[in-house]
Parts: sequence; structure tokens; C-alpha cells
Amino acid sequence: MSAEDKDPVDAIIGQWAAVRPDLDTRAMEVFGRIYRLSRAMSDRTDKAYAACGIARGEFDVLATLRRSGEPYTLSPRQLSATLMLTSGGMTGRLDKLERAGLLRRSPDPHDRRGLQVTLTEQGLDLVDRAVGAGLAVQTEALSALDAERADQLADLLRELLLATEK
Repeated sequence: MSAEDKDPVDAIIGQWAAVRPDLDTRAMEVFGRIYRLSRAMSDRTDKAYAACGIARGEFDVLATLRRSGEPYTLSPRQLSATLMLTSGGMTGRLDKLERAGLLRRSPDPHDRRGLQVTLTEQGLDLVDRAVGAGLAVQTEALSALDAERADQLADLLRELLLATEK
């Protein structure tokens, strides 16, 4: 491997090999790269969302409603469960998005004690623009691989994720 083909993880692995040649660092190579890639892509995606006027947490709420399909309505409890947020954390996000006119809360017609959260037209338009912007950034990064290798990587990562979530 030439010096220009080496990444920062290679340097770390080399240092470990020098001081602890007995270690099998394959897992460190894989997860170190996944971690660094995740951080880099998170930063780039966050910038794409910011250009649309929202942060990742707000995008997550809007995208969850959008993915739910028409009429783009879920309960706060459903949103909290999907996003793994406390009810207090969810309330803060919903307050901000409602003030911005991106969603509205209304009484749940099937549960007198409940609420439902629905995307507004403005919210639908914004989340569609934001998801496109985020995907553009991700697609650009993934273009370093041809389609076959990108598919292989997706399959391998799925396999690894399923194994670690057992």
C-alpha cells in the first residue's frame, strides 16, 4: 500500500503494531473507520440541513412524520419511541417546529387525552428539500465506490449491524 493510500487509522494501527505486535487490530481498523466516517458524514449532512434552516434533531422529527405517509400524522408518543427521545425532549422539538409553522398539534380524535402531530405544507416542502440535500452529500461521498462495491459495503454493514444488535 502506498503512502497516499493510507488513512489516519493506518497510522494508529501501525503504532499499535510497533508497541503491541501481539494484538489483532482488525476490529480497530473496521470500527475506527466506521466511527471516523460517521463523524465526517454527520458533519457534512448537518451542514446540508442547516442550509435548509434546520438542525439534525428537527430534521429527524420532520423526516419521521414524512416517512409515515399521508396524512403525515403521528402521536408524540410514536415520535418519541421512533426517535428514542424522552417526552420532555420531544416537547421541546415539537414546540420549536410548531412555532416555525412546520407542524401542528391537534387533539387526537380517537383519544380525548392524546394529541396528534401533523406536517404542514411548509414542513412537507422543507423536509423534502432537506432529505434531498442530505442524500446529495451522502451520494457524493459514496461515489468513491462503484455501484457493485457500494452494494457490497451496504450488505456487509447490514450483516455487521444485525450481529451487533442481537
